[in-house]
Amino acid sequence: MLGIFNPFDLDWYFQNPLLLLPLAFQIWMLVDAIRRQEWIWVIFMIIFPLLNAVLYYFLVYRAQPSATQGFELPGTYKRHRIRELQAQIHHLDKAHHHAELGDVYFQQGKLTEAEQSYRAAIERDSTDTDFHAHLGQCLLRQGKVEEAAPLLERVARENPRHDYGHTLMAYAEALTKLGQKDAALEVWKSVLEHHSYARARVQLAQLYADRGEKELAKKELSDFLADEVHGVSFQKRRDKLWMKQARTLLRQLK
Repeated sequence: MLGIFNPFDLDWYFQNPLLLLPLAFQIWMLVDAIRRQEWIWVIFMIIFPLLNAVLYYFLVYRAQPSATQGFELPGTYKRHRIRELQAQIHHLDKAHHHAELGDVYFQQGKLTEAEQSYRAAIERDSTDTDFHAHLGQCLLRQGKVEEAAPLLERVARENPRHDYGHTLMAYAEALTKLGQKDAALEVWKSVLEHHSYARARVQLAQLYADRGEKELAKKELSDFLADEVHGVSFQKRRDKLWMKQARTLLRQLK
């Protein structure tokens, strides 16, 4: 008899092959937590496995909100930075600390908090284009398009490659939402002269489709999906939303 189940006892898995599935899930979540540097969760999953792996899956792994999914800002933002930045703001109250806190909130989908942080940064330094661009991105994701568009346009015109083209992409999205699709199409083309973002390629294809230019749309989508086959794993994870949209649109065009 094997006695009480011990998730670290390999004999259990030889006797019960179906237990390999929860073991694989546990390892998957543990590796992801280590990659994200979620050390508290790592400890919890080691001490109390399986249950905490399930909790981690729903509370962290799947926590990226739909509001900003597929619309990332350049850079890497870690959740533990929030407390550090809040402490620095309390003691120093520097504009760039407010802005970085806004970036973390943006990536978490906490757009109201992000907007407040960006506005606080601009109050302390109104000359930094990053602050205005990121506020524009945040307002756009909240549906405040009329307010977002002028901010994004000003930065994009001064520097079309600002934030590696992310500001220009946001401006194209704002133009689309404002019904200025012809102007948006030209901006997407400008983005793709220097970058090959999935976000740009799929939305350009959508505009082609809206104009009735189905062959151009199909070519853009087919080329994008073909390129994704040879992409690295982290790129495929990042582009998952756009790959899904590309396949859906391509089926509609056939």
